[in-house]
Amino acid sequence: MKKQWQLFLTALMFYTRIPVPKNIDHSNEILNKSTKYFPFIGWIVGGFGALVFYICQFAFPLSISVVLSMVSTILLTGAFHEDGFADSCDAFGGGWTKEKILEIMKDSRIGTYGTVGLILILLIKYLSLININVEQIPFVLFAAHALSRYTATGMIFFSEYTRDDDKSKSKPVGKSLSSTDYFISFIFGSTPLLLLSIVYSYWYLLILITIIPIIFFLKRYFEKWIGGFTGDALGATQQVSEIVFYLSFIVISSFI
Repeated sequence: MKKQWQLFLTALMFYTRIPVPKNIDHSNEILNKSTKYFPFIGWIVGGFGALVFYICQFAFPLSISVVLSMVSTILLTGAFHEDGFADSCDAFGGGWTKEKILEIMKDSRIGTYGTVGLILILLIKYLSLININVEQIPFVLFAAHALSRYTATGMIFFSEYTRDDDKSKSKPVGKSLSSTDYFISFIFGSTPLLLLSIVYSYWYLLILITIIPIIFFLKRYFEKWIGGFTGDALGATQQVSEIVFYLSFIVISSFI
């Protein structure tokens, strides 16, 4: 149990801004093993965003409550995944070879593709959430953050880490995942969706049909261009999956 607690705190340290004890190790081996808790980190981030929204809705309009909820999750993670998405937009938008794409990813500056991509994805999140019933939003946030982080662990499990330059501006990232740990990550990622389905409708389990294929679509795309995934690619995977979750929920809701 002590070992698992250490692994959880390692995941918490890398994927959020929440303080952890200073004695927590951060070797590559421990980081790899802690990746199974990545979707569980989604419980914390999504739960925090849901709590902020729930409190804010009593004092502010829906639009402001949604924005404040979005801000809270970004602050909690240090815009970790949004940064990865923006870097991926710049890299794949401006690079035409593996070497050039990886070179652009190393650049800490954000370019036109990254700026436009970040604005659009945040706008889609906002517009999606304000079109969901108020009482459902906390459950949706909780489930979306967990399941979208599962897709990132799926990328790690099914693909290969492509960057071998330890001096690059790469994000700390697990580079491998055992079958057991992958299954654990799936349980952590899908349980909040099951809860959402129990509370509202089992039709929402169909979201899995839209989310899981993202792993293999992006896997194929990343492998075609750079031979595998990077930390930025995982951030992009999480962000795209989160958006698809919201959009899928809206579509399903329109039919039930």
